[in-house]
Amino acid sequence: MGPAFDFAELRKTEFGRLDATGSVYMDYTGAALYPESLVCRSARRLNGCVFGNPHSESGPSLASTEAMNEARRLTLRFLHADESKYDVVFTANASGGMRLLAEAFPFGRESRLVLTADNHNSVNGLRVRARRRRAAVQYVPLTKELRAADVREFLPAVRRPSLLAYPAQSNFSGVQHPLGWIGLAQRHGYRVLLDAAAFVPANPLSLAEFPADFVALSFYKMFGYPTGVGALVAKREALVELRRSYFAGGTVQFASVQNELVRRRDGGEGFEDGTPNFLAMPAVCDGLRWMEGLGVRRVHARVAAVTESLLDGLNGLGDSVCVYGPREMRARGGTVSFNVCRAGRVVPFEVVEAAARERGIAVRGGCFCNPGAAEFAFEIPAGRARRCLRGEFSTGRFRECLQDRAVGAVRASVGVASTEGDVERLVAAIGAVAG
Repeated sequence: MGPAFDFAELRKTEFGRLDATGSVYMDYTGAALYPESLVCRSARRLNGCVFGNPHSESGPSLASTEAMNEARRLTLRFLHADESKYDVVFTANASGGMRLLAEAFPFGRESRLVLTADNHNSVNGLRVRARRRRAAVQYVPLTKELRAADVREFLPAVRRPSLLAYPAQSNFSGVQHPLGWIGLAQRHGYRVLLDAAAFVPANPLSLAEFPADFVALSFYKMFGYPTGVGALVAKREALVELRRSYFAGGTVQFASVQNELVRRRDGGEGFEDGTPNFLAMPAVCDGLRWMEGLGVRRVHARVAAVTESLLDGLNGLGDSVCVYGPREMRARGGTVSFNVCRAGRVVPFEVVEAAARERGIAVRGGCFCNPGAAEFAFEIPAGRARRCLRGEFSTGRFRECLQDRAVGAVRASVGVASTEGDVERLVAAIGAVAG
């Protein structure tokens, strides 16, 4: 991990705006904060260089192409992925990568799609395409701690193209699901999609050790800037198996209208529709180098220490706080979801979120686009929920129909700039709400 790192100095130099504005930011699972040096460097570059649409041979175009190629190389290096085995498809975000996979994966009769109940909706969306192509879809249930059940029971050997899709780290509970499932599923004939969006900002991931077929991530969750850029990192052999029905500018070697012919580009470029976000690519390179300079293992240790303090603080509030998922640090990350109870009743998450906001504390409320984990956490009966979801939907109406059962939670997530002082302010705010 290297010598001790001065995170207090890092907060002062890169994130001084937090203390200058009296802000506590605890929504890192939503988006990381950008370091000051990253946006300043980007501004200087944009003001001093000329970049153009990369689909040309001009000087500005070649500069953009070079930046894109460097961003691909650095992304693979960050994930310890062999360039001869893996390629990078740039997307708008992690969800964009999963949508590409949903549209192009060769599901068919006798195929299987296996999903953990703990998944972001961008992964749940895969089931629509799979079912349309007559594939079997099965969810792996969760335990009381919101960890997935033994996945081996849901992975019978297959002969048709099949897929296991799960998050390395839950965006709801912070649970880290075993990376060892990757090899297990592959040995049974499955390709594996790993949602790494919540995992890689503070945890090392080596595709040399855990060679997932597809990995989805968003760069803004890693280093905050630029937004609007993500990636689907894929094995080259797995990309070849995908079948797209759509093509656009930049994805083809040629297209003929009069002959109705098209030949797509090979590799990742064949999935990048239209003009990429080429002005963002140099900043992606800067962000990846910035992360390498920090050292992901150092970030992991820092996030783990602050998360442990947060859990200790919430646990210290006793029965007035219900934490969903692990209440200790085994196989979990820096995301903690909870609800506050007062007089034996759950305080609506909107009330807690508003109280935090009034104190300058940024947390998030809701189900965090992860309905499976939420349904398990809140123990919502499926039949009653089905009845309550009929007709026009609102959180208030849904809560009333479920007889004041929890229908959302508060999520606090920590990152590289988080401190013990931030935790103390949040715990004090939660204690005030609990009364």
